[in-house]
Amino acid sequence: MAEITAEAVRALRAKTDLPLMDCKRALTEANGDENLAIDILRKQGLKVAGKRADNATNEGRFFVAAKADGSEAALVEMLCESAPVAKSDDFLNFGNACAQQVLNGPGAENGEALLTQPNPAQTSQTLGDLLLDVINRIREKIVVGRVWKVTGPVGGYVHHDGKTAALFQASGSGTKLDILKDVAMHITAMRPSVTLSSELDTSIVAVEKNRLIEEAAASGKPANIIEKMVEGRMKVFYAEKGSLADQLFAKDDTKTVAKALAEAGFTAVGFKRVVLGQA
Repeated sequence: MAEITAEAVRALRAKTDLPLMDCKRALTEANGDENLAIDILRKQGLKVAGKRADNATNEGRFFVAAKADGSEAALVEMLCESAPVAKSDDFLNFGNACAQQVLNGPGAENGEALLTQPNPAQTSQTLGDLLLDVINRIREKIVVGRVWKVTGPVGGYVHHDGKTAALFQASGSGTKLDILKDVAMHITAMRPSVTLSSELDTSIVAVEKNRLIEEAAASGKPANIIEKMVEGRMKVFYAEKGSLADQLFAKDDTKTVAKALAEAGFTAVGFKRVVLGQA
């Protein structure tokens, strides 16, 4: 039996951040082999995960990662059992690692597929291995939920509570990329239902437009004035019905989102707004 020195135990603890006694027991079982001891500790994490498999994961947060040139952005949903864990360094570091891998890796259809990919901070282990290490430390169930990757120009934003997030996709060659994140932030707050007014239900739009035409015609104003009146009121209607492009921009309500984007050299294409745990 190899001698398990205090130095070896401290070295293993530094690598795993697990209690000293757990590290000593693992080294003893592994006869001093550090790599084998790490595997033993990881299996302990797997046992913890198995015991908590049926626990509800109603807490968590979203993580976003975006390339500096706005060419791609990734969004990952991470779920856990309690609010304190969702704010812990281990949880935050793991979530950010997952988002970075989605952004810079081949992408993933779901969380399960993502866990088979490398941990970008330590490519000798998978994200699944990292997850077991985290579970072993915090003793709580963690689930990688939904995963998205969008090509740009694109901006992403996660609300300060971490439970609402958005990816906003545009077209154009503008260089003021902050507008993309700002529109994503607008989306989380203003909850648009469509990107453009042309995507609204045409029957509802037609009814409202006919109503406004009749109302304006009753004023006795010339046809060209009536047309402008109806056009202006329809823009208000579009915004009320959830057209992103027609909403007043949350960061500057003197202009619409479409105008703010146009001034920066972009046009709205699409968005994804998501709430934690909701389909």
